[in-house]
Amino acid sequence: MTENENNSKAQNRGSKFMKDIGVYAIGNIGSKLITFLMVPMYTYFVHDTSDFGYYDICLAVCLLLIPFVTLQLRDGAFRFLLDCDSDTQRKRIVTFVSRTMVSTMSLTLVIAGAMALFTNIQYLGYAVGLLIAMSLQEVYSQVFRGLGNNRAFVAVGILSALGIGVFSILFVAGLGWGIKGIFLANIIARILALIVVEARVRLITCHTSWKIDSRQVAHDIIRYTLPLLPGSLCWWLTGSSDRLFISHFLGLDVNGVYAVAIRFTGIIYTLAIIFYQAWQETAILQYNSPDRDSFFSKMFNSYIFLLAGILVGYVFMLKVNYGWLVASEYRESLNFIYPLGLSAVIFAIAAFFDMGYQCAKDTKRTLPAIVLAAIVNVALNFTLIKPLGVYGVILTLLVTYLVLVIYRWHDMRRYFVLKIDRRTLVPIAIILLSAIPFYYCHNTLLDITFMLIALVCIAASCSRDLRDLLLAKFRKHTS
Repeated sequence: MTENENNSKAQNRGSKFMKDIGVYAIGNIGSKLITFLMVPMYTYFVHDTSDFGYYDICLAVCLLLIPFVTLQLRDGAFRFLLDCDSDTQRKRIVTFVSRTMVSTMSLTLVIAGAMALFTNIQYLGYAVGLLIAMSLQEVYSQVFRGLGNNRAFVAVGILSALGIGVFSILFVAGLGWGIKGIFLANIIARILALIVVEARVRLITCHTSWKIDSRQVAHDIIRYTLPLLPGSLCWWLTGSSDRLFISHFLGLDVNGVYAVAIRFTGIIYTLAIIFYQAWQETAILQYNSPDRDSFFSKMFNSYIFLLAGILVGYVFMLKVNYGWLVASEYRESLNFIYPLGLSAVIFAIAAFFDMGYQCAKDTKRTLPAIVLAAIVNVALNFTLIKPLGVYGVILTLLVTYLVLVIYRWHDMRRYFVLKIDRRTLVPIAIILLSAIPFYYCHNTLLDITFMLIALVCIAASCSRDLRDLLLAKFRKHTS
């Protein structure tokens, strides 16, 4: 293959990747933007930080239980639907997914009913409702995506986001229902979004046949997803157990303040998820290409530049506007924004390496790294939270993700080999140095000046291919 053909092939893959990012951005940013916009309202109408801290604990527990309620079918359904070449096989997969969801949700309701009889857990019914609503959205959004209907995937994200916003305003600001209103807004909006989209596209109903034999596909999918379950538990210990440590050792009021910082830095996680979803599809389709290592290396180096620009631009803009964004009871959370943003960037890098396991359908190899990260996380949380408080939890998060990155960096060599461009050291250095003005500069003009200089340096040092691709995308949307 000639050099011109290679360049043309790379440009086509890059263009498709950027198109996919645009699609997934619409589907994800809408929901997170609404969440972002709701945070100021929640802080002004939920005055007791311990109440918001309790809601955050319930949300963390839901995130822990979703993989077990869904059996990780969000990943299994998408991965196997992507490889389908017949409508019959698609029906087998979607039918198996639907049967499994009915069974697991029924079991969840039975267990919740038993708990209600013998315990007195506050907001238990609302928490179970949120768990079921989030589980349904997680799984069926990926089914839409796996069936090739990205518009349906995007529509679910947008409609649920708008619904959360509208119902939050109605229940929390209008009716003054507090935490109960936040629960109800999330439950109703997510389920209503799925119903509306399915009523329009009828993908689930058309691809579900209760009489079809799905035993063989069930065996293949379960074999793929079961190794992900202990991994999901370890991921939860790594990324969400910090709320439990803070609540236990420091109190629900402190967790409420920390939860606000987590909501704001969630935007960075969302942007990383957008890249991950677009990269997931591209990586799987390009995994067997002859220039795989070169293509993957180019994507990885470009990703570092994008992450650096996002982190620096976002945290400084947030710092400049934080005074009016949140109520005074929650403003201490600004101190946690930068290191939490940095941890989100390291997490995003670790997720990039995760793609090797999915491309090779070798999910069982994800376990050692995640188990190691979970052990490190729990051990450091117990060690650091008493002497360092919330900063001990954040430091634990940073170290945990670094351990995961280092382990996977070496393990990924069995799937692909990455070559790091020396220019990538520039955005890494800027990320580390940016912490100094973030904490020690208290002048808005200087903050904005430093942010602009840092972003110019990042843009100037990135590859020409990345600049051209981003500029082409920008011109297309502004023309």
